[in-house]
Amino acid sequence: MRMLCLLGHSSKTGYWCIVVSSPLSSTMKEANMALPVSMGVLLQSDIIEDAAYRDEGLCVVGIFGKSIMQSAPLKESLINTLADKHIFPLFGESEDGDTADSHIQSFYNQENRVLYLVLSSVCDSRQLLRACQSLSSSTSHSDAHDFWKGLDRQHCLHLLYMFSVCHVLLLVHPNQTFDVTYDRLFRALDALRQKLLPLIRAAIKECSVSKEWKVNCRPCPPRLLFVFQMNDTLKVSGNTSDSGANADKPKKHSPRRRLQHALEDQIYRIFRKSRVLTNQSSNCLFTVPANQAFVYVIPAADEDPVGTLLAQLRSNCVLCDQDSTPVVSGPRRYQQIRRSARRSSCSRDSSSFSMSGQLVDCNLKEFLWQHVELVLTKKGFDDSVGRNPQPSHFELPTYSKWVQVASRLYQVLITNTEEEIAELATKAQSQLKVLEGFLEADAKFSENRCQKALPLAHSAYQSNLPHNYTTTVHKNQLAQGLRVYSQHARGVAFQRYALQLHEDCYKFWSNGHQLCEERSLTDQHCVHKFHLLPQPGEKSDMDHNPPIMNHNSRGRSTSSCNCGRKQAPREDPFDIQAANYDFYQILDEKCCGKLERIEFPVFQASTPDPAPAPASNQPQRQQCETSGSGEPERLKEPSTAQSHTPGDTSLSLALSLGQSTDSLGPYGDGDGTEAQVQQKRPSLVDRQPSTVEYLPGMMHSGCPKGLLPKFSSWSLVKLGPAKSYNCHTGLEQPGFLPGSSFLLPWELVIRSRSEDDTGLTEPLNGSNSSWPVPNKTLVGKRGSTGGLGRSRRRDDMARVFVGFEYEDSRGRRFISSGPDKIVKVMGPGGAKDPATRVLNTDMPLYIASPSQGRGLKPHFAQLARLFIVVPDGPLEVTLNPQVQPGPPPCPVFHPEQTDIVLPPDGLWVLRFPYSYSTDRGPCYPPKENQPLNNYKVLRGILKATTANTAPQ
Repeated sequence: MRMLCLLGHSSKTGYWCIVVSSPLSSTMKEANMALPVSMGVLLQSDIIEDAAYRDEGLCVVGIFGKSIMQSAPLKESLINTLADKHIFPLFGESEDGDTADSHIQSFYNQENRVLYLVLSSVCDSRQLLRACQSLSSSTSHSDAHDFWKGLDRQHCLHLLYMFSVCHVLLLVHPNQTFDVTYDRLFRALDALRQKLLPLIRAAIKECSVSKEWKVNCRPCPPRLLFVFQMNDTLKVSGNTSDSGANADKPKKHSPRRRLQHALEDQIYRIFRKSRVLTNQSSNCLFTVPANQAFVYVIPAADEDPVGTLLAQLRSNCVLCDQDSTPVVSGPRRYQQIRRSARRSSCSRDSSSFSMSGQLVDCNLKEFLWQHVELVLTKKGFDDSVGRNPQPSHFELPTYSKWVQVASRLYQVLITNTEEEIAELATKAQSQLKVLEGFLEADAKFSENRCQKALPLAHSAYQSNLPHNYTTTVHKNQLAQGLRVYSQHARGVAFQRYALQLHEDCYKFWSNGHQLCEERSLTDQHCVHKFHLLPQPGEKSDMDHNPPIMNHNSRGRSTSSCNCGRKQAPREDPFDIQAANYDFYQILDEKCCGKLERIEFPVFQASTPDPAPAPASNQPQRQQCETSGSGEPERLKEPSTAQSHTPGDTSLSLALSLGQSTDSLGPYGDGDGTEAQVQQKRPSLVDRQPSTVEYLPGMMHSGCPKGLLPKFSSWSLVKLGPAKSYNCHTGLEQPGFLPGSSFLLPWELVIRSRSEDDTGLTEPLNGSNSSWPVPNKTLVGKRGSTGGLGRSRRRDDMARVFVGFEYEDSRGRRFISSGPDKIVKVMGPGGAKDPATRVLNTDMPLYIASPSQGRGLKPHFAQLARLFIVVPDGPLEVTLNPQVQPGPPPCPVFHPEQTDIVLPPDGLWVLRFPYSYSTDRGPCYPPKENQPLNNYKVLRGILKATTANTAPQ
């Protein structure tokens, strides 16, 4: 005997199809059978039909619904009951390779000419469990909602497919209560079907089916039947009667049949009320029979599962014994099977009435077969009602024709593997928005709720807003708007409308309400709305969009010129050149332009378009690196020079016997030995600076070597000779507070020695370490003698005046006698406090102004100038300012030239920068809550040295 076996596999669902065919099918009852396979495999496989059935019609029965966790799935077990075969496993399908997606399994019973389609979806408890397992704990609420929404859409497409290819559909429910959510589902499917009809017609127009099928896109309006599972709590014995007036009178119908009638009435009223069912059945998604039962309630399972299995086995054996007629093929075989089924039913129930007179309930197979017979006998369904019912179309296709149509619809609605169907499938997917209003009731509620909360959030954002405001204000107001929005908005649309609130508020802010974000060097915002800066030679244009104008914070202050003799108002600067150079250049033309000054080296370009040096990635260091001119190579020879650096009693090793460094200027009378040493060891500053790249900020300890700025932020001018300062009257300049314009005296001892004392060097700054040598008497007064002959000597005092001047934003100036003290001279005689205190400590860069305004915000006075009166004499005063304008890691700023030697007999004024900035940005002044001790001028700003002179 020859047999043909076909094997097919679906990569998506993992189901196998095995078709066994034999030419001797008339002698073998199970010669042609198919195990349950996925729908995709069924449509792609070539099932070899028996010649006796090839031209006969095919009835397609679809099964869908819900199931609970139980040993055997309800929907799959129905197929075993209807086909009288063990097709599906008793304990459920295998989970290997299965997913939570919807899929259709098929079983083709060729003998009965019935094709069963079983839809499994997330409505089944097992696939619902798989879907929950696929969601991780980190999945957001909106992502989880999109996941479930995608599964619902997929389930609807599979349902629409079954309503388009089936004659009869069974809705299976795990309890005896009708789920009213099906009403909304069927209305969604009906609306989606109306949208997709043109696409489906285009897909099946080439199929060899009737014109009515092509127009209506289905073989007939499918009839929907309902199968409910009765719970154990409603299990009623057969001899139980209802309570009433006559309890002894038996009822005609059993409780289960009365439940079925009640469910039929309820379902029909619901669907008629929602217009899912209308008078004309051809226009409905499905129909229900008017004079036949369409609800079946499966009785509760027996408590003895072994006895139930034995009873089923016994009934099957009885059926086989009674089936002693010879096996025939063709239509006669179908009639023979129907007669044997009726005989078995009659043998089990000898009468249609039981002993109590009740009508005997039919089984599930008889319930379904009365509808299937109408299809197989080509009678069709006449379910239209009303005065003028219109007959609905009906067609009983062969298996080959049905597969042809089903394959095209499967490509359009579920997959799009073929290129010619891909465009139709894409259009079909775009029509799924119709389902949103029906299936997503919670999403629709969330949409409406969030839409109502959005205007409230906009109002909260725009409340108390100025016309133009900064990013900080925008973020604060946005947070307030989001707070109001979160109090009213709910549901899955919360995140989407929150993003829309972000976008709306940003558009409102950027549409003419955005304030310029540029901050001045004093940390104040520009008051203009967002604008562009004018290019060199370009004028301001307010009509331009965005407007072209300069920055302005509306902050004004009063500052003095380089020498301090003239004050003028100034705008709040936004760049370092305007702060430290341009303002003073304008005042130079009116005041101190002709004064003698020491110029600091600046960048000298050798190309027409020099470029700024790139920003340094090295961390900014606190202290200045020692350079050649700031701290030259120290020599080990003894020195006769004297160091008068306050607080430092050690000898200056930079000076040798009768020699000095090149920083001494006219006082150096060496023989050139030091010059030779310096030629061997050149300093970093002595290197030739770059003429191609310039420093884009100010000179500080962290900037690269060999670069100079385009302008100097420092100024060193000479007001006049030393006698131009009167210690009894102080500085006669505007803006000083009364009694605070006096410089502090710095007493230095200049000693004349005899030839015997040549080479001796002692600190003569008046400190405790300067004690008289034994057997020698120091000079007490000028001209007094302390000995006779060659041991006689005379000591001279040199007085240097020093003053750290502070200036606040209102132009009020004063001299400080310490980090926390202001000079206050009430009578004649000048300042009494020595300058050693201010020279031995780190002076603050900012101190609280002694004249505070009425506001709560404190005013700070900034170190603006250093006054030095250098007398005429053999004294060398070296200036080395170092400023740290912020807490670490803020760098230390210094002029372009360090260790500046001040010529004698002069009143010198060192003007400090108004602002400090690096290539990374400005160093802002301190805030109210920031400690001022982090902003300081390092000690050692002045150093005085003397060289020995020949005795007179």
